[in-house]
Amino acid sequence: MRAVLQRVARAEVRVDGRVVGAIGRGLVVLLGVGAGDDERTAAALARRVTELRIHQDADGRTNLDLPAVAGAVLAVSQFTLYADTRRGRRPGFTDAAPPEVASRLYDRFCETLVELGVPVERGVFGALMQVELVNDGPMTIWLDTAGRPG
Repeated sequence: MRAVLQRVARAEVRVDGRVVGAIGRGLVVLLGVGAGDDERTAAALARRVTELRIHQDADGRTNLDLPAVAGAVLAVSQFTLYADTRRGRRPGFTDAAPPEVASRLYDRFCETLVELGVPVERGVFGALMQVELVNDGPMTIWLDTAGRPG
């Protein structure tokens, strides 16, 4: 799985002009599911996102995890994180999981966050979405589970 995390002051996602998910302080997680990913990978990535110490403490150091700042997650599925741009001018997406697998693992990722006590808002899987956010920092982190044990 691949995830782009953006620490935010606030964020929302719209589908057809209607807000379907919104958070205050926390993380926007753009989540891509790869062809070889499974439930264990999704749960491990959710734990990693929850425990990643990228939020500022009272001294301004990035020392706190998501629960410590009472942060939420806005999770947005994004298969384009698996774009292969090595050939030609049109990206290929053969390394992305098929939609039925990706949807299930996106759900598992979100469910694990909730089990860990993190409030979660979501985009709509497979929909054309508009994501609006105020990046706090800015702080943007790329996570990739390839080659990493669960």
